[in-house]
Amino acid sequence: MVIDKIILKDLKINFEKLLGLGFIKKDNYYEYETKIIDNQFSLIIKIDKDNSICSDVIDLSTNEKFILYDVTNATGEYIGKIREEYNNIIETVKSTCCCKNIFKSEYAKLIIEYIKQKYNDDLEYLWKKFPNNAIWRNKENNKWYGILLIVEKTKIGIKEEGSIEIIDLLLEPERIEKMVDNKKYFLGYHMNKKYWITIKLDGSVDINDIYEWINHSYNLSKGKSLYKEECRIERVKTKNKKMKMELDKIKE
Repeated sequence: MVIDKIILKDLKINFEKLLGLGFIKKDNYYEYETKIIDNQFSLIIKIDKDNSICSDVIDLSTNEKFILYDVTNATGEYIGKIREEYNNIIETVKSTCCCKNIFKSEYAKLIIEYIKQKYNDDLEYLWKKFPNNAIWRNKENNKWYGILLIVEKTKIGIKEEGSIEIIDLLLEPERIEKMVDNKKYFLGYHMNKKYWITIKLDGSVDINDIYEWINHSYNLSKGKSLYKEECRIERVKTKNKKMKMELDKIKE
């Protein structure tokens, strides 16, 4: 038996779609069996809920396992054809039953779902060299309004080892200047630091606040800034509060 835990590592499987390819649901895995090489061999592939793949090859002339299949460095005509058949099936599974599952944090998953529900936008993975980077773009004008990344903590100024998931969002320079504290909010990683801000997705910022910043970023991608109006409203509130305090003093 050959076990592969890597090939589907960063993919999410739609197990219902596996059934459409001919897989059969067993206890805690899905199994596919097909005859290959002019019905001389039977290739059996099992995929479990953890995305691990197990495969066996049966020599139908003896109804016994084809031992060479379990030998990693084995070569030969039959082995080459068997591995080609296996790879073709796995590629079909990947292309028809899987979607990318790079970002594992709870916050990243919530944000991906939020943007899908609110704006019907999916992540786009633009760079083969950087599979841990993906963007959202405004369908109306193709402008980016969000970037999801996995980076080393030291890259954004955190003096710790290890990686972290972050989101880059488009915000007004005045707002960014007030927000950046280099603890939860940072100048935009790998973007124009005047217009982009980076937020950690480790729970240090409330998810509802992040949703609001996403909405701001989306509006800015359309050229709509609410910052000046918010400042005006805040000034009015402050002025009204002062007037109320003065009136209260007069009444006393």
